[in-house]
Amino acid sequence: MADFDYDVLVIGAGPGGYVAAIRAAQLGLKTACAESRETLGGTCLNVGCIPSKALLHASELYDEAANGALAKLGVKIDKMSLDLPTMQGQRIDAVKGLTGGIEFLFKKNKVTWLKGLASFTGANTVEVGGEKVTAKNIVIATGSSVAPLPGVAVDNAGGKIVDSTGALELDKVPGHLVVVGGGVIGLELGSVWKRLGAKVTVVEYLDQILPGMDGEVRKEANKIFKKQGFEYKLGTKVTGAEVGKKGVTLTVEPAAGGDAEKIEADVVLVSIGRRPNTEGLGLDKIGLELNARSQIETDHDFATKVPGVWAIGDVIPGPMLAHKAEDEGIAVAENIAGLTGIVNHDVIPSVVYTKPEIAGVGLTEEAAKEKGAIKVGKFPMMANSRAKTNHEPEGFVKIIADAETDKVLGVWIIATVAGTMIAQAAQAMEFGASSEDIAYTCHAHPTHSEAIKEAAMAVTGKPIHM
Repeated sequence: MADFDYDVLVIGAGPGGYVAAIRAAQLGLKTACAESRETLGGTCLNVGCIPSKALLHASELYDEAANGALAKLGVKIDKMSLDLPTMQGQRIDAVKGLTGGIEFLFKKNKVTWLKGLASFTGANTVEVGGEKVTAKNIVIATGSSVAPLPGVAVDNAGGKIVDSTGALELDKVPGHLVVVGGGVIGLELGSVWKRLGAKVTVVEYLDQILPGMDGEVRKEANKIFKKQGFEYKLGTKVTGAEVGKKGVTLTVEPAAGGDAEKIEADVVLVSIGRRPNTEGLGLDKIGLELNARSQIETDHDFATKVPGVWAIGDVIPGPMLAHKAEDEGIAVAENIAGLTGIVNHDVIPSVVYTKPEIAGVGLTEEAAKEKGAIKVGKFPMMANSRAKTNHEPEGFVKIIADAETDKVLGVWIIATVAGTMIAQAAQAMEFGASSEDIAYTCHAHPTHSEAIKEAAMAVTGKPIHM
């Protein structure tokens, strides 16, 4: 058998890649990870999930202080102001700490970081930074990047038409921010700048925000954000953008056809989705084709059709979520090591980190109905003692169960801590729980999570506190 430089080479050090590399090394495999960024952690840690949460948290606190929410609790602030450089500084510190932490974990687990872009030159062989490297197993974990919008060229350095990376790094609060795309990223970053004082308009091609989420959740979220001051142009497409000295003139028209109109903006954020990073990998050299969506197809074990080549995360079908990639990273390493690595793709939670948060796992009510008879239990956060006490009445918990077996098929939550609450729902579904199982589990009082218990009670009978 040919000698290889490594047992496993992972291409990409995002949440999928770095986790796969660490797990492979933990399992005794000689492992390397190729990454061209100056820091590890991929989009998520550097310019995605982590820095956006740092700004979301800080802007929430600012909003509470600036708009009287704290005064209602007896916390009076006579003088306050926005110190944006400091707010941005703590974002940079958060990223630095976490990316440095992965570098430490690589050293601790003896994972070699190969710095540079990796490209296949043949089976089991890649070129990284001008050097040839061989590996018995190669895992493609190159993630995704911002999908471009024709006619609207992103220029983050210019600071007028930006993508999610540029929207994190604005050095002043825009007077008017237009967000193109009513999905998770657009609403989160729109929230940050809205709280800090910007007027925010969301332009969405579809007739409702948050595509792919439960219909009732989408409607309720629409109402909540409108109340917060978001303006919407739904069923609307952007056809062009002209950058001037002061800002951007966007041209929009109804998605169904109709007269064009102009919108003046200081900053435009393009967030219409992401696309897999599969270009430049030299996949043609190993005979690996992409599907119609430029993704790499794999089997249940994350193996591609090329022996010894595997793929995980945003480059394969499924939701483009960091935690999905992490789970696949662990699974693929275990499969390479001869163990059994499995990811249950029916139980992948998704979260929107706005205020309140929006989270879901499993099927939407619409999708569940298509599969058969269902029962639905709902409980409003307004009737939850902790949410009421905290002045957080918005939202609800909704549990969808099979009408015959009572098995939980989906859970949807709008609540200030929905992202944390959804973990209980995902775990229950992983164990094949019924709504009765959740209803008869003792929940600590007073907590937001009691709303999950009450929604479960509402599936088969009546909640207590309504």
